[in-house]
Amino acid sequence: MSNSTFTDLPPLPPYSLTPRPPMIPGISDAVLQLLAPIVAYWVVSLFFHMLDTYDLCSHYRLHTPAEVLKRNHVTRYEVVRDVILQQIIQTAFGLVVASFDPIETVGKEDYDVGVWAQRLRLAEDYIPKSLTVVGIDALSFAQKLSTKYPQLAGLLAGGRYPTPSFAPWELATAKLIYWAAIPFLQFFVATLIVDTWQYFLHRAMHMNRFLYTTLHSRHHRLYVPYAFGALYNHPVEGFMLDTLGTGVAYLVSGMTVRQGMWFFTCSTIKTVDDHCGYAFPWDPLQHVTSNNATYHDVHHQSWGIKTNFSQPFFTFWDRLLGTAWAGGDVSARYERDRISAQKKVDADTAAAAAQASVVNSPTIDLGQAKKQASASQRQVLEDKENGGARILKEEAREEQEARQSLRRNTRRKSGFDAMSISDRVAGSLHNRSPTILHADGVH
Repeated sequence: MSNSTFTDLPPLPPYSLTPRPPMIPGISDAVLQLLAPIVAYWVVSLFFHMLDTYDLCSHYRLHTPAEVLKRNHVTRYEVVRDVILQQIIQTAFGLVVASFDPIETVGKEDYDVGVWAQRLRLAEDYIPKSLTVVGIDALSFAQKLSTKYPQLAGLLAGGRYPTPSFAPWELATAKLIYWAAIPFLQFFVATLIVDTWQYFLHRAMHMNRFLYTTLHSRHHRLYVPYAFGALYNHPVEGFMLDTLGTGVAYLVSGMTVRQGMWFFTCSTIKTVDDHCGYAFPWDPLQHVTSNNATYHDVHHQSWGIKTNFSQPFFTFWDRLLGTAWAGGDVSARYERDRISAQKKVDADTAAAAAQASVVNSPTIDLGQAKKQASASQRQVLEDKENGGARILKEEAREEQEARQSLRRNTRRKSGFDAMSISDRVAGSLHNRSPTILHADGVH
């Protein structure tokens, strides 16, 4: 075999560079990279808005329409206005940055694949040495396989093949690395960077009173999130949290313009989905990780505002640093809010008051849950601009009314089945199942 093998590295193919043609004629990829996330934002938001408007899939809603009407402290007009402002700032910044980028070119792809094939060939040289450690004579073994399995024989011999070109498996593997493995790794690294950036900055905006009252409290006027409110932020916060965060991830991961377009678009869709207000069992974005609409919705409640800071992809920072909601099943809290909001709507329309009840939760870490809820309520109380003190007073009154109603119901009946009452009340309020809500985001 040694008399007919080639040990030199195969030559790399020549190449010539030309500007990359745009994906859509007439629109440069740099502009498309900025427009695609905006289009995706409003298309996905419109889908969820249609579900809200026509009351479709209501049994998957985290909140009822009455809650959207009564618990939020900002109008839809203000939300749309601020989101558009953030997108204008984001687009302007992106255009400025893009003006400094070099023109992307094509034509070097086969050469780059060849480079990876050469790296594989160089790595093969260590195979005979490695097999020798475990007592296998790789060269003799390769000699026996050379007739029937020349490719395997060349691999075992340390990259010595009967032809001067790359082996088919080397080229196939190199293409897989170049076209799939590296882009996947870049996307994954970018998601980790975004999650890290947003977690610590988001957490700082809750821990620092100035940052919260000046910037982040605006986003928390939405106690009941909905899809097109995902980017409802103070313009400065939106720039720092979203624009800079994804921009840094894009640059550090070394993505191309088109890769960046997909990354920005996917991040946008994930953010909208996390604020959509629906817990769908068939939504893949809500099951790839535990960071989903249910998980993030806890953060928007007055009792969970100091927890669940992670966004938009994973939850590992919350779990590592102990800021994940530790109160277990939150169905009772959600049920109270649904009933309270419905009672306010009924009062406004001179209708009969809705029946109130309290449901039991499974065994939880009460100490940690109380600590988290207390910290969250202190922050709500300090948020004077958004009526924090009034919100807590209303919740305290509603909780007292719910407990009084519970005692009345208990006196009327010899037995008390809290879960069955919860199910009946939930069914009367938009046919909503209470079992859909869990603190860990798993449905």
